[in-house]
Amino acid sequence: MSDSKIAFVASDSDEAEEARQRLETRYAAVSPRQADVIVALGGDGFMLETLHRYLDRSVPIYGMNCGTVGFLMNAFGEDDLPARLAAAEIGTLRPLRATVVNNNGDTREALAINEVSLFRQSRQAAKIRISVDGVLRMPELICDGVLVASPAGSTAYNLSAHGPIVPIGSPLLALTPISAFRPRRWRGALLPNSAQIRFEVLDGDKRPVSATADFTEMRDIVDVSVRQDDSVALHLLFDPEHKLEERIIKEQFLS
Repeated sequence: MSDSKIAFVASDSDEAEEARQRLETRYAAVSPRQADVIVALGGDGFMLETLHRYLDRSVPIYGMNCGTVGFLMNAFGEDDLPARLAAAEIGTLRPLRATVVNNNGDTREALAINEVSLFRQSRQAAKIRISVDGVLRMPELICDGVLVASPAGSTAYNLSAHGPIVPIGSPLLALTPISAFRPRRWRGALLPNSAQIRFEVLDGDKRPVSATADFTEMRDIVDVSVRQDDSVALHLLFDPEHKLEERIIKEQFLS
């Protein structure tokens, strides 16, 4: 990858934009549509935006942290970038595909790299029925919401909602309630990544629910089906000492 054509993209922060300008001056840069590799400068949110924006290109993306957490990013550094790209290890992510129906009967699809989440839209708790592969598993979950997370997304909102961390490469999805009221002690489930999960909103007129797939939000929904889309592959590059698998293992030992 040392002879690869490189594109630089940056978040709207001053730090990221200034870094982009310096890097484009130092290294021969092309447009993202011409690049063999895209270098994303920002935080995890910007990395997700970049993955979505160039989903059709299937080029590897190498992130450098100009944000806060930077879980999906490498350490920022301007020196020896071609050598770092050549030595980087690739991680492949498979996104989730959500099929959402609203109360008007309109259907919409969206991809999520981290998670698909359902949330109550009003002061009323949501009531949601859950089926897996056509089998009813939860007749009624009363909650603030519920989510399905990919392994890559298991350390994001899923972890904040007390869901399990799923190592990259595990053939699993995390199904996690958000502030469950009944059944109060249900902590969720680990499901095979071949599973199709269906959420049906109960009493939606009184207890409206929205659905979010990463950045795509849909309101007043009545039915959501979620599955892993194996036809789509997203490629991230990581420095060997900071590969994603190691970060996810390390996260499980943090207090």
